Amino acid sequence: MATLPNPLPKLAADPSGRSLGLRLPAGALVDTTYEGPWPEPLLWCADGRALPGGWAALEPARRAGLLPVVLETGYGHAGPDRWELRPGKVSYPGDHDAEEVLAEYWEEHAAEGAPWPGPAEPVDHDHDRDPDATAGGLVDTLLEDGGPLKEPRLALVPARRSADIPAAIGWTGPANHEGDTARLSAVLRSWEDRFGIRLLALGFDHLLLSVATPPTTPGAAEAVAAEHFAFCPDNIHQGADPTLRAYAEHQVLNQPVWHFWWD
Repeated sequence: MATLPNPLPKLAADPSGRSLGLRLPAGALVDTTYEGPWPEPLLWCADGRALPGGWAALEPARRAGLLPVVLETGYGHAGPDRWELRPGKVSYPGDHDAEEVLAEYWEEHAAEGAPWPGPAEPVDHDHDRDPDATAGGLVDTLLEDGGPLKEPRLALVPARRSADIPAAIGWTGPANHEGDTARLSAVLRSWEDRFGIRLLALGFDHLLLSVATPPTTPGAAEAVAAEHFAFCPDNIHQGADPTLRAYAEHQVLNQPVWHFWWD
């Protein structure tokens, strides 16, 4: 598994992050896992509620190899030190083929005899819609008072790309669907390449993605909806849209945010 040097230990002696070019609010390093303390911190998490503008203030952390993400700590799930993270059970996302992963999920969860339709075609990228800028703009809306995230906190994770964040911390949100989160990160990498997604937020058992170039036609949206079903069957089985066509129309077509939740 390819790894990057972890800059988080520097924050133990420098909690403001000045040595990394940062001005961090009060926060804590998290090394708590299901197996016990991890040898190095897995993430930094702010103590206080995330507010609009906070994500942008963390942007300089990218130069140090740290990527921002919002953690939702409400609904009785507390912070990431209580999430039963299992980094020791996670492989490397680059070792998995996204199409093969999705095809396996489809065969396991689709109606009997329904053939895997194959991956959706990538959307032509609008070069005026930078995925990181799209994410930064959307996250402020999510963090406004009355937004959909309960008790959100800003966090920094050492990762090469946004798609790798769940695997990097050993996130176990989809444990009833997939025990090796790197396989899901492999799919997220593919969506980064095809649709310009970025991971905006993680909760105990759900995640939100920004989408710079979502599908713009019903057919393309339905192809992506099939991937969403394979990735997270609960989105269909327990969602408001019980068919792929309805889900594609309401949750995928021209939608700048994709949400996934595992029971």
